[in-house]
Amino acid sequence: MGDTTLPQQPLVDALIFDWGGVLTVSVPEFVGAWLHAESIDREVYGRIMRDWLSREALPGNPVFRLETGELSVPEFERLLAAELITTSGAAIDENGLLRRMFGGATPDPAMVELVRKARAAGLHTALLSNSWGEGYPKDLLLELFDTIVISGRIGLRKPDERIYRHTLEQVAVPAGRCVFFDDAPINVEAAQAVGMHAFRHTDAESTRAHLATLGVTL
Repeated sequence: MGDTTLPQQPLVDALIFDWGGVLTVSVPEFVGAWLHAESIDREVYGRIMRDWLSREALPGNPVFRLETGELSVPEFERLLAAELITTSGAAIDENGLLRRMFGGATPDPAMVELVRKARAAGLHTALLSNSWGEGYPKDLLLELFDTIVISGRIGLRKPDERIYRHTLEQVAVPAGRCVFFDDAPINVEAAQAVGMHAFRHTDAESTRAHLATLGVTL
């Protein structure tokens, strides 16, 4: 007999995914490769990201402003380069800094296949991403997602409740019939707060298992 504890019918109609660290290889993996390649002091980089990206980060900091489109990529790159230090003593080239940082953020084949199967099965698939510029693979996004919500295009960012409500309006599915996956716990908690099913993504296998608990077998 099969597992009778799992629902027979899907409990959700829409699957919503973050991009970086969910549909791509992990953030520590691609950022770590960039830090190594450019001999950037990891402790200094970690302190900057805590100041700009943690739960305690002050509103209006460079990451918040970048993700809402208030700060341009070149402006952000200049600010970040000014804070970074290399272990070799070499200067940081601000031009193309984000392109180099995200150069290793390649799509995760297992997650791409999962989303592809979900859309083919008739589930509504959506992207909800905080943008650091527009380095998305456009053709792949169009193939995978029915709905695309990118923070810099609408002036809102996760975990602001308003971006989740905007996404629900675009998807046109009630919150309780949606499931959201993100690699950042604070973004998962915010999705749960508006009534979505939401889980922290670590890898395709665990995400597939979470979906199975909601009756979605891919």
